[in-house]
Amino acid sequence: MKIRVGFGYDVHRLVEGRELWLGGIRLEHEKGLLGHSDADVLIHAICDALLGAANMRDIGYHFPDTAGEYKNIDSKILLRKTAELIATKGYAVGNIDATVCAERPKLKSRIPEMQQTLAQVMDIDPDDVSIKATTTEKLGFTGREEGIAAYATVLITTKK
Repeated sequence: MKIRVGFGYDVHRLVEGRELWLGGIRLEHEKGLLGHSDADVLIHAICDALLGAANMRDIGYHFPDTAGEYKNIDSKILLRKTAELIATKGYAVGNIDATVCAERPKLKSRIPEMQQTLAQVMDIDPDDVSIKATTTEKLGFTGREEGIAAYATVLITTKK
């Protein structure tokens, strides 16, 4: 068995007039994330980590923000397509460990739903999707609630 590890990072600005999608679920909040797609930073960080682990470049390469077909797209579709892309090289998702940095909204109660949603999209066990939430203690752009950041580390495996 061959194993590989990947790391991903994403950030989007919080703005009024947009829905907030995080971890594949809609959250009630007065602001949403600005982006070409639904701007789900957690899913985007996971996609980048998976693509990086498989040495397949990054999310912007495969799903460019200049392509109309991805305008306002549900990021769960991008995640499913990413899992399918790494499978073309014989890889499968082993596990994911991700962290979301946001002052608000508080995410603790919604994490199990995010885990279940992401696991279902990738066809893996929810126990293989770890999501943590933290703040930056009011420091930096996340602390000032200007945006949300997400980090993801993944393990992928193959039977080669």
